[in-house]
Amino acid sequence: MGVIEAVFIDRDGTIGGVEDKVIYPNEMIIFPEVEESIKRLKEKGLLILSFTNQPGISRGEANRDDFEVELKSIGFDRIYLCPHEHNTGCNCRKPLPGMLLQAANENDLDLRKCVVIGDRWTDLVSAQEAGCIKILVQTGAGKKDLKKYEDGQYFGKYREAYPDYMATNIKDAAQCFLNHCKEPS
Repeated sequence: MGVIEAVFIDRDGTIGGVEDKVIYPNEMIIFPEVEESIKRLKEKGLLILSFTNQPGISRGEANRDDFEVELKSIGFDRIYLCPHEHNTGCNCRKPLPGMLLQAANENDLDLRKCVVIGDRWTDLVSAQEAGCIKILVQTGAGKKDLKKYEDGQYFGKYREAYPDYMATNIKDAAQCFLNHCKEPS
């Protein structure tokens, strides 16, 4: 895998929550292995960044500050968050790579030396567009999205964004760095 500078981790379905429901801060149940996994990655000197779509902010259903407090409390160094609705034309909403590009600019990162961990194909497409290493976790929508891919439901850039590695959960993904990941079979 080479030298890694930073790890971008999706929120909903990757670090907590359920498959198809956004859960706002103070209601989110973080998976038990998340904080320890983030701690272990940080011990390796990695910058740990959240990147998440949260359109509930633009609808007035949630507050950006609450997301930042929640994510920083479990160990994230910086938060990259798209508050926009679908189809608003922003450049930050996944599957676009805007959040990754912003983070690279602000933190002097080579995105080819960064990893994206997520449970949705939009996470993988964003990573692919930015040149990042892609890890799909099987929590949240991970299994469902992998099945869609295998069933031929993704086309174009979605078809091209196959994960570089697959992991059962965030702990397995973090362990991947510590044990030098194996290619997906």
